[in-house]
Amino acid sequence: MPTNNISFIKHHPSKQLLEQHIEGKLPLSMALAVAAHIELCPHCQQLELQLTPQIANASWAQSKVAQRDLEQDINVDACFSAMLSDITESSDDNTSYHESEPLSIECKGMTYTLPRAFTKFHQLNWRNLGKISRARLPFEEAEVRSSLLHIGKGGTIPTHTHKGYELTLLLAGDFEDENGHYVAGDFILLDESHSGHSPKTSEGCLCYTVSNAPLHFTQGVSQLFNSIGKVIY
Repeated sequence: MPTNNISFIKHHPSKQLLEQHIEGKLPLSMALAVAAHIELCPHCQQLELQLTPQIANASWAQSKVAQRDLEQDINVDACFSAMLSDITESSDDNTSYHESEPLSIECKGMTYTLPRAFTKFHQLNWRNLGKISRARLPFEEAEVRSSLLHIGKGGTIPTHTHKGYELTLLLAGDFEDENGHYVAGDFILLDESHSGHSPKTSEGCLCYTVSNAPLHFTQGVSQLFNSIGKVIY
């Protein structure tokens, strides 16, 4: 398995995304990306630890206000009121929790260990086009597509822009483009406001990608390249 130094992660989810993740408000595609990034990123692990009790306290305060308003608006008998109080105030939790084992996958002769968020996705159907391989995850959200994307050694994705948004979470290896160099754990969210870029990797990389529109290639034989964009999407 390729070795990655997570000390140099520079690209993170926004605070708003982290808060929505903690609150359970993100769609599965984005929740997977944020959860996996947190597992790879010590900085965001600490931030999650700080934000979680703040969000929990705010949610608790809102639930107490809602309960008080409910009790004021309707005639709640003593039995129901006691039951509601037991439900909302009980601190006993006998639920047992077993942490999932990481999942190892193989692609193009390389073995990768995925973050625990991907444990259930062990049946992958890879489609290959040159040095680019894609395995779509088995769920859909309207026009959103979520995939594992592998780029082999010396591979390049031609210069392209985005008609919608494109999230890339680098899981293993590294790549670079016109905007910089990226390592495992980097969380890169681009949209139509960003200029074209052309990711390339010397040693190969594995990414988790989420997008809601095919890539739009801007150089070379555009008709051929844009068919590639549909394959990646």
